[in-house]
Amino acid sequence: MGSMFRSEEVCLVQLFLQSGSAYNCVSELGELGLVEFRDLNPNVNAFQRKFVGEVRRCEELEKTFTFLEQEINRSLSPPLHGPLLPPCPTPLAPQPRELITIEEESERLARELKEVSAENKAMLISHRRVSVVSLVCNQSRFSFFFNSPVLLRFHAWFISHCVSSFSFVAGVVHPWKVPSFERLLWRACRGYIIVDFREMEDPLQHPDTGEMVQWTVFLISYWGDQIGQKVKKICDCFRTQTFAYPESTAEREEILQGLEGRIEDIKSVLSQTEAFLQQLLMRAVAVLPQWKVRVQKCKAVQMVLNLCSPSVTDKCLIAEAWCPVAKLPELQNALREGGSGSGVDSFYNRLPSSTPPPTLFPLNSFTAGFQNIVDAYGVASYREVNPAVYTIITFPFLFAVMFGDVGHGLLMTVAALWMVLEEKDPKLRNNNNEIWRMMFGGRYLILLMGLFSIYTGAVYNECFSRGLSTFSSAWHVVTSSLFSASVLAGSEYLSMDPNVTGVFTSPYPFGIDPIWGLANNKLTFLNSYKMKMSVIIGIIHMTFGVCLSFFNYWHFGQVSSVFFVLIPELFFMVCLFGYLVFMVVFKWLAYTPDQSQTAPSILIHFIDMFLFTENSDNPPLYKGQMVVQKVLVVLALCSVPVLLLGKPLYKYITFKKRRHQMVSLCLNFNPFEDDRRPLVSDDGSVNTHQGDVEGGAAEEEFDAADVFMHQAIHTIEYCLGCISNTASYLRLWALSLAHAQLSEVLWVMVMRLALKWHGYVGSVVLFVIFAFFAVLTVSILLVMEGLSAFLHALRLHWVEFQNKFYSGTGYKLSPFSFSSLINASAAI
Repeated sequence: MGSMFRSEEVCLVQLFLQSGSAYNCVSELGELGLVEFRDLNPNVNAFQRKFVGEVRRCEELEKTFTFLEQEINRSLSPPLHGPLLPPCPTPLAPQPRELITIEEESERLARELKEVSAENKAMLISHRRVSVVSLVCNQSRFSFFFNSPVLLRFHAWFISHCVSSFSFVAGVVHPWKVPSFERLLWRACRGYIIVDFREMEDPLQHPDTGEMVQWTVFLISYWGDQIGQKVKKICDCFRTQTFAYPESTAEREEILQGLEGRIEDIKSVLSQTEAFLQQLLMRAVAVLPQWKVRVQKCKAVQMVLNLCSPSVTDKCLIAEAWCPVAKLPELQNALREGGSGSGVDSFYNRLPSSTPPPTLFPLNSFTAGFQNIVDAYGVASYREVNPAVYTIITFPFLFAVMFGDVGHGLLMTVAALWMVLEEKDPKLRNNNNEIWRMMFGGRYLILLMGLFSIYTGAVYNECFSRGLSTFSSAWHVVTSSLFSASVLAGSEYLSMDPNVTGVFTSPYPFGIDPIWGLANNKLTFLNSYKMKMSVIIGIIHMTFGVCLSFFNYWHFGQVSSVFFVLIPELFFMVCLFGYLVFMVVFKWLAYTPDQSQTAPSILIHFIDMFLFTENSDNPPLYKGQMVVQKVLVVLALCSVPVLLLGKPLYKYITFKKRRHQMVSLCLNFNPFEDDRRPLVSDDGSVNTHQGDVEGGAAEEEFDAADVFMHQAIHTIEYCLGCISNTASYLRLWALSLAHAQLSEVLWVMVMRLALKWHGYVGSVVLFVIFAFFAVLTVSILLVMEGLSAFLHALRLHWVEFQNKFYSGTGYKLSPFSFSSLINASAAI
């Protein structure tokens, strides 16, 4: 809990990696995921770094792997169900010799796949063309056009009277193009052709799109070279597949026999090619996941080595990295393991740093959802108090105050509990739907929201807007002058008044009495109750946030902020709004139902408190109230100038004292003393320039205007924010009433209608209306209302709570880890 309350201690380390073992050391660090490397060559172009050749080599291998994966997805039979998953456990990063082997084998496999795919494609094209010729010849064998006796006699007459004879063109055309193709042939050739169209019995694959098409066979008879040229141009325009057609039947039969034999040969070659192609693809499926992971690791290691700076002798690489202090022994063991084969071990040194370290919180599946809520506002600064520890309780509670209903909370709890119990299911964890991943990641948050909603629903005594009679009601309707028999018979609802003798006996054991659901003044009672409850919860929540800032001031040594910021803020908050909570609770305890008509108004007292006036129509709550209120207002007003001027004046005085001490040191300076100084200061880095060190070590000038302006903005924001933020917590009251009223409307307008029917018809009607009621409940009350309450609870934490103590100006520690790289690539 200590590291969850405040981020883990992180230090800057300088790694000295021997050139022969640098690759292995970085690989070991990648397997463990311990450190985040810094770039020591920020001014060097990415294409001019030492290991850019190895990185490009890995990128070329990744292109080869992409080609192999595309071939697998396109040609493997049966196809894979989903992408290729990384192997488990993942292999280690390859050594240079192993990388050469992977490169050779992958290139050989890709080359064979290209050759086999090209050959397979050529054979498919040849098979398709031969099949088309065969089908056309078979189709025209039974064509009325070619075997017509009239055409035969006309052909004999044409040969006897003309020089030229008939010529034939056969082919196939897409069925969509047949009408326009036929129309253009007729108009262009002016009737000097005879065309016959027949639809194929078997569909064939389209050469461009790959879809199966029921092609149309055409046979064109023409005479004359000019007509033949026109016919060929029109066929080319429509992208038909044409070929010369034999005139005699004997030639056609001979061609058909040759085509059938050729088709059989092509089919045999195709089957063998396809079998060999499947063998290559299965071999690629077996080795590709291993290759991808190993090359990804090798590329990551080379990119990290590009961040390092070579030493003067070029015998080692110098790297800088952020590492958790608790992981330093593991870091040393990793360096020792990585350099086990070399003569000199790699080692590290701790460096002081002038820049703030990154933030690291230990997370698990339970705390990750709550930490993501805080990080969405801003990552905590280094060693700053983490609001996620308190958000685990406060966020579900504030949500439940607005969403309180036993039935709705139970449905939400069941849904979240199912996700929690099935969290190891790969189908749920690997789902790529963004909304589902968000809900699944926050399953524990939803579980707590459901449990807290059940609790607050029990306090409100609401279950799908109906009251639960867990205990006997403390209210009893007796026949009297107020509740006569005629009034009871004619009134569905009655006004609840505890002052009537015999009506109210004792308080309800837990929560709100269910009898209030039958009262006319139910909304008046609930409005007063929930409004005061919202104000009390809000002021306690904000005061707790102000108190948490003490831990930040104390940890960072800002003791002056405790006296000049924290204490004035607490005085302002407690003297005004804390006193408001006191008046609410005091009125609840001090006044009985008999005194409700003469009880003073808290709102008028609060207004008179600021005006320093006394209202004779509004009696005081207790003796000496005016004196107490005046003292509290004076204390609150006195805290404002302290908050406004205290910290800037303290900084100014401290700056003057420090400057005076520096002047005294300069006057007492002895020029004959040793003037040696290190080339790099203690808070510098290995690549720090001397000018940067001197600039960082110089005394920072005190900008009084900037400091006073910043503190003035903070003072105005805090004082006005206390008022506006307190009013903002009234959303707890508003959304709670809205949720309750919407639930009641849904019950009265939908579910109550089904309960009026009886018998078998009533059962059917109840089933239908209940289904409609369930859909509306889930879609409106659980999803829409739940999302609304979630967003309002989010705003209360970000603006009203975290704004009191949390800066959120840090950045996360992103350790160099192979597992995160592989998971990220698998998600893509």
